[in-house]
Amino acid sequence: MELLREHGYDAVTVAEIAERAGLTRRTFFNHFDDKRDLLFAGAQDLQDTTVHFVTTAAPELSPFDAALEAFTRAGAMLAELVPFERQRRTLIDSSQALQERDLVKAASLVNAVARALQVRGAPAGQARLSAATAHEIFRAAYERWSTAPASDFSELMHSTEADLRAALAGEQPSD
Repeated sequence: MELLREHGYDAVTVAEIAERAGLTRRTFFNHFDDKRDLLFAGAQDLQDTTVHFVTTAAPELSPFDAALEAFTRAGAMLAELVPFERQRRTLIDSSQALQERDLVKAASLVNAVARALQVRGAPAGQARLSAATAHEIFRAAYERWSTAPASDFSELMHSTEADLRAALAGEQPSD
């Protein structure tokens, strides 16, 4: 992160990253496909955790509520990464290649949650819409949380959901 912050994502090579980390390029590529993967190393863990929370959610929950609960629980587990997340977000925002990768990872997460909702019995369209909406609430709450890490993530999820419901009802947001 230090190297990327100092010189910018696009200006840093894999060789420089490996050297700074005390690794060879070969060792780097044993762990990452390319340098973009450095900033998305935990994406699969987040996806697996979120899907697990969907599959273990109470059976009486609606698809949307199961997805929302899963994203809330998974997001709360990210608390220790907030300082890194702010730096990561700045780097992603500075590079079109990273923004594209971020979108791909987000789409993969939404698709995995939608599949898990279908396994729970939700129709495909409802599963997709529930997963995408819950993910957007997660994304907005996480953005709020990364700028105010002392905030309780679960509360931010609930207030973001309330803001969405208010917007759908034509009401003013809570902020």
